[in-house]
Amino acid sequence: MTGRIIKGVGGLYTVAVGDTHYEARARGAMRRGLKPAIGDFAEITVMPSGECVIERILGRKNSLLRPKVVNIDCAVMVFAAKEPDVNLDMLDRFLIFAEKDNIDEICIVINKCDKEGAEEVYNNIRRIYGGIYKLFPVSAVSGMGIDALKENLKGKVSVMCGPSGAGKSSIVNLIVPNGRMETGDISRKIKRGKHTTRHIELLETDKDSYIADSPGFSSLDLQYLDSESLCGYFAEFRPYLSLCRFSDCRHIDEPDCKLKEQVGKDISVERYERFKKFYREIKDSERF
Repeated sequence: MTGRIIKGVGGLYTVAVGDTHYEARARGAMRRGLKPAIGDFAEITVMPSGECVIERILGRKNSLLRPKVVNIDCAVMVFAAKEPDVNLDMLDRFLIFAEKDNIDEICIVINKCDKEGAEEVYNNIRRIYGGIYKLFPVSAVSGMGIDALKENLKGKVSVMCGPSGAGKSSIVNLIVPNGRMETGDISRKIKRGKHTTRHIELLETDKDSYIADSPGFSSLDLQYLDSESLCGYFAEFRPYLSLCRFSDCRHIDEPDCKLKEQVGKDISVERYERFKKFYREIKDSERF
């Protein structure tokens, strides 16, 4: 039988085949090669003993590094407008990894839009990202915007990404029937969220629709990326990458750079400045 791996804890995987769930372990030879991941399509066999075994992992269309989920249709970046304040540096890091992994759709969810001062924060995010990605202003407390987000995720396998305390688990609980993800409070001392999600699991939201929560992160390292490929992970940069005078233009200091001509126009100054910062960060790691 062929099914989708929706959960994995301690080497035991839950494989959904239609409406039936099987608890399975990978064959010994497989554990030394390609390891099963959440979202994998897998061939399984039920042994005469009743034990279920994963025989083979089928091809993957993409694979996220953090969190480790595969075959994703939509990456949902969840940040809070307030408490904790939105960190655009981290948002761009998440976006870079999602672009690198060829996710079909990327959307940005700004939670806690019911809080005082949130409208100004959201308008700034819309100014920077509105022409690049789908934006959803929501409130997990009042339910504002949740229906529109859920409708957008229909028929897709989606994963929630973002920092701790942004409200990912609270949003999942509103989207998933009988939602059961553990939620946490914001640390008053450091103004950051406490990790509540400890494992990755695909939860069914509708027919052929799944969503995964993921552990929150306080940082995201770019050192394993290639500095020369970085510009391709900024979606609004891509139309101008082949128009520069020099084919190997890095879009930093070179003359006649068509990309730089768009800074302040089709490309926001903030995004371009973070691109340069990330480029230097990756370059430094490459030197060492």
